[in-house]
Order: sequence, then structure tokens, then C-alpha cells
Amino acid sequence: MDILVVGNGGREHALCWKIAQSPKCNKLFCAPGNAGIENLAECVNIQPNEISDLVNFAKNNLIDLVIVGPEIPLVMGLVDKLELEGISAFGPNQAAAKLEGSKAFMKDLFTKYNIPTAKYSKFTNFNDAVSYIKSQGFPIVLKASGLAAGKGVIIAQTKTEAIIGLDEMMNQNKFGKAGQEVVIEEFLTGEEASFFVLVDGKTALPLLSAQDHKTAYDGDKGPNTGGMGAYSPAPIITKDIEEKIMSSIIKPIIDGMTNEGCPYKGILFAGLMIKDGEPKTLEFNVRFGDPECQTLMRLLDSDLVEALDATVSGNLDKIQLNWKNEMSIIVVMAAKGYPGSYSIGTTINNLNEAEQINDAKVFHAGTKKDSNNYISNGGRVLGVTATGKNINECRARSYKAIEAIDWPDGFYRKDIGWRIINN
Repeated sequence: MDILVVGNGGREHALCWKIAQSPKCNKLFCAPGNAGIENLAECVNIQPNEISDLVNFAKNNLIDLVIVGPEIPLVMGLVDKLELEGISAFGPNQAAAKLEGSKAFMKDLFTKYNIPTAKYSKFTNFNDAVSYIKSQGFPIVLKASGLAAGKGVIIAQTKTEAIIGLDEMMNQNKFGKAGQEVVIEEFLTGEEASFFVLVDGKTALPLLSAQDHKTAYDGDKGPNTGGMGAYSPAPIITKDIEEKIMSSIIKPIIDGMTNEGCPYKGILFAGLMIKDGEPKTLEFNVRFGDPECQTLMRLLDSDLVEALDATVSGNLDKIQLNWKNEMSIIVVMAAKGYPGSYSIGTTINNLNEAEQINDAKVFHAGTKKDSNNYISNGGRVLGVTATGKNINECRARSYKAIEAIDWPDGFYRKDIGWRIINN
């Protein structure tokens, strides 16, 4: 089949890498792709939010399956528009994508369907939100209800901090329209983890768990980012906890979405807090995590295209996935200054040398080609992955590969995987 992947990040490079290995894949396109994806697919200069151009491209090129990487085109209704043209698409439709597009909508569903989560209130009026904050204990969590690229969360330690954060969201439009409605939650303690399932509207097929590292600097310090590293699977998600996640979180949300008239199809990414063996839901995302996707793809030992196609056609009950009995890790290399302002156009060398390290694989994110050189073209630029029999082995391989890369304008966290090592 001829396949189009939408997106230009490390997640999309990992998806293209895995799709290209499938005997089911005939021709592979990516819109817009990046310098790493260019080696696997024909890159097309269409941005993920250019919905009508994507639909026209898929139609004109007789694409059999479109796989949507990022959340924005899903929330904009790309899948609906493709399906209207008779084109199969992997990902939820616009109504179902609201699960990530509106945290207020998501939290209301949690309440309605008894899904364990933090206590919350939602506000569109600044003064009402301030009054509520004054009545609460601290720390407290503020979340922009709309899409904010994983950065719209503030954990406020004091009343002053909370009101300043609220003012930035609601009055100063720090996150644009996303912050016009705000969800204020109790602060949950425990250990965070992510859990991924494929859903075809009725059947949910568990993939793996992962744990990411959201803040920019070592020791979980600094501002929140899109993610600076991850590993899979997450040891905290035992078989017992996985069963609880499936029965008390995944099944109720899938049944609930069907009940609401918007059955869910695609990948469902649950952000969880685990304490004393009990999982609570922080959020749902309607796409593969980035960088978690890269760690999952390194461990998947089955045909990805077959699984995604079965998800779209409603035949997931016929699919069984095999996974390597190993761990995988990704360490993100970002441009100095990220997630604030940073330079682009800086030269990156020795990527081939990095991939000579045993089991290392470099996924590109913000890169482009300038004549024969790779140059930086974004905040998160590379994701250096490795597999191994345990965290120490894959971690050593990943950091050894990073040492081979010559990119003075980049930085990375040196403590990815600290939770497992400390335990």
C-alpha cells in the first residue's frame, strides 16, 4: 500500500523507519518530513495544519493509508476530511480528538464515567478562578484547557505563583486561545508514567508503557519542554497495574466515547500518576508521545502497518503484537536555549559515527539538509536511541553515541533514566 505520514518530528521519523520495514508498504511519503525522514520516504512540502493540501495530495497520489503524527491536524479534523474522500486514515476524528483538544471536556468525561483522576474545577472567568485558588491548599496545578504543545501546565507552590500563572494564561494569552479556559486541579503525588493502547472503536490492544523527562535540565530542573528523554517499558507499571489501567481507565473511556457518539479510533496515550499500586489519570493524548514513540518503535517486533491498518478497519481483535524482551531509551539533543529562544541553521556532524555504536539509532526531529550537511531547524533536534537488556546497558550505548556527535550548539540531559537507577 502507498502510505502518507503527516508530521516532521522524531516521532514521525521513528514511525517512517518502522513502516519502511513492512512488506505491506509500497511507496512512503511524509509531509513535510525532515532530513532523517528523507532517507526513507519522499518528503512533500505540506505542513501538518494545511488540511486541504494534505487531502488533495492524498487524493491525487492514490494514498491507501494516511498516518497522522501530531495532535493539531487531528483536532482540526484532518481524519474526517480524508474519510469524506474515501481515504483511510489512522487517528481519531475531530469529535474524538477533543479528548486532547479540551482538557475541560476530558475532565468532565472522567467524572461522568468514574475514571480515577485529580479533583478539579474549570474556569473561563479570571476572577472566579482567583477566588477558587484562594480557597485551595498548595501546591496546585493549573492547566490551559486547549493545545499548548505539552507546555501549558503550571505547578504553583504558593497562592502568588498560582495567580501570576493564571494571569499569564487567561489575561496575557501566553498560550493563545488554549488558555481562555483553565482547569485547576489538586496536586497528585506518586510516580508518573505513560501507557499506550491501539483502539479500533471497540477493541483496545495494549502496547507498552514508558516514562519521560519533561523538564529541560538535569535533576528535573528548569522549564517544561515537549520531552527531553524517555525509556520503555516503565518498571512501575507491573502486570497488576496494567490490568487496573485497562479495566478502570481505558475500557471506561472507550465505552464512554462510544456512548457520547464519538467512538475512538487510533492510538490512545494515557498520562498516569501511580501511587501505592493505584493509577490515576492525569490526561489523555490522541497521538503517539514524542519522544516515547521512538522507544516503542525500537522494541516493536511486529509489522506496524498491519497493526495500524487493523485499527482503521476495526479488526484489532485479530492482531497480536510481539515485543523485544529488552529496554529502550531515547536522549533528546536540543538547541541551546530551548525551550526559550534558540538559533537554527547550526551544523551537525558525525551522525553516521554515532550509529556505529552497538544498537544505537538516531532519529531526526528539527533537522534539514543544506547541500550535504545536516543543520538544525528546530528546538528538539535529534533523539539518540538505544536498546539493551537493562537500563544501564541501553543508557551507556545512547550516551556513547551522543559523545560521537559533533554539535557544539546542542545540549542534552545527562540523567535520563534516573528513576530506575535510583531505585
